[in-house]
Amino acid sequence: MRVVGSRSGVHSGRLEEYSGGEGASFLPTRPFVPGERVSVHALAGAGAATSGVSTTFTVAHQAAVSQVPFPPERGDPREVQHYRSAPAITPTTVRITHAAAPGTPPGYLFLAPYQAVGSPGPMIVEQSGALVWFHPLPRGWTATDFQVQQYEGRPVLSWWQGRVIRVGFGEGEDVLYDSSYRPIATIRAGNGYRADLHEIRITPQGTAWIDAFDPIHMSLAGVHGSRAGILTDSVIQEIDIRTGLVMWEWHALGHIAPRESLNPVPRGSYPWDYVHVNSIDPGPSGDVLLSARNTWTLYDVSIHTGAFRWRLGSVRSSFHLARGVRFHWQHDAEWQPGGLISVFDNGAIPAEERQTRGLLIRPDYRRHEATLVGAFVHPGARLLAGAQGNVFNVAGGRAWLLGYGELPNFTMYNPSGHVLLDGTLGRNVQDFRTYFAPWSGRPQTPPAVAAQAHGGGIAVQASWNGATEVASWQVLAGPSPGALAPVLTVRKHGFETSIQMSAAGPYVAVTALDASGKALGTSAPVRAP
Repeated sequence: MRVVGSRSGVHSGRLEEYSGGEGASFLPTRPFVPGERVSVHALAGAGAATSGVSTTFTVAHQAAVSQVPFPPERGDPREVQHYRSAPAITPTTVRITHAAAPGTPPGYLFLAPYQAVGSPGPMIVEQSGALVWFHPLPRGWTATDFQVQQYEGRPVLSWWQGRVIRVGFGEGEDVLYDSSYRPIATIRAGNGYRADLHEIRITPQGTAWIDAFDPIHMSLAGVHGSRAGILTDSVIQEIDIRTGLVMWEWHALGHIAPRESLNPVPRGSYPWDYVHVNSIDPGPSGDVLLSARNTWTLYDVSIHTGAFRWRLGSVRSSFHLARGVRFHWQHDAEWQPGGLISVFDNGAIPAEERQTRGLLIRPDYRRHEATLVGAFVHPGARLLAGAQGNVFNVAGGRAWLLGYGELPNFTMYNPSGHVLLDGTLGRNVQDFRTYFAPWSGRPQTPPAVAAQAHGGGIAVQASWNGATEVASWQVLAGPSPGALAPVLTVRKHGFETSIQMSAAGPYVAVTALDASGKALGTSAPVRAP
């Protein structure tokens, strides 16, 4: 391999192999110089199949941007959950406004609330709105894209966590947790970037598709902006999770011209987010589907060449858009069974539509036409989500869940568009995407208990953050921590079960029981004051 920078000269380095044996990455021993052109020549293949490959790229002049976070939204302190047995857990409330209707698939809601009141962090809730698990994040951090995925043949929890800065993107990392809520992997962007909040998608091959935003110095005179402007590029990477190596990288700049943006160029030195790629979905034919909010367009990119196979949307569309297909400021484009594409059509900001929709679109590659198969629109509230949001296929199309992003709402529809489940978080709370899935959690930490003298007896509160198999609680009491005996058993109710006990203590503990009465775990004893 020969790597040469037009200013920095020949670069030495080493090859590191991917964990699946698909290839290797070249890691140079020293950095390239901003502004220079880099040429790469290598031999690929083995034996008689060996051939030469080459590529070139230009190193951008990266720009520093303000790290000021988004200002907090105002909320209602009454819309925060509090628990005596788990005082560190203070997420937003979850209010179900339309109880789960017959035909609603079994499973839990997966949210990552932030903004307004309540602690930010990934959260699992029952269809009733009752909390199952919450993972509070450090002050100033946010979580997004919290869902169940498969990694190495088992279900895992995945999410992005980091800081969301006011210029419009996130800087952080992606994490994977197992069913006992233990961290098993951290996924970071490579090549000097920091992972953005928009996507973390795990593949069966043990790789992760993620995105990053890259502000660079660039003249914007060609789009009536400053000659000393700052443009924010969108970067897509496929990461080998085990090694952290970058297996594939693609930049919007160089493929999508700045003049194609529908986002106005800002005045002064504020960075121009010209394209804003906000979803990634690898396809079945060596391709990857991207959604770019600020061009109102979906792009199908060849993984082998980086070129567009087609475009669907407002700018240079490869398809005629039939009635109802046109979307604006969209998010979350995904492949669906039968070759359909789902899209969350925000319709704002600024408003181009009266209401946000979830769309199912069928592209016809022979006729070059895109037709509308289905649209999910809230029948009651007129919801217009200016940012964020998603459309999620539940149980193979038995239902469709819309998370409304910057609005605190989420709604599950049946295939005909009728509401199966509807709910809201606290006022002004945001949730980038909302997901739904079956889940079985067995935490390694013990159950929690609190106790207070009350009305001549003892009031006991029992909880177990993340446990999904608890059916009832057995209360143990006695004169000392080592002399506890069962005194009563009550049915579990919500995240924290309150129990009034008349028996003497003063020491109390609780044991979690499953539906068959088997003990799952016992708390440490506490003394009732």
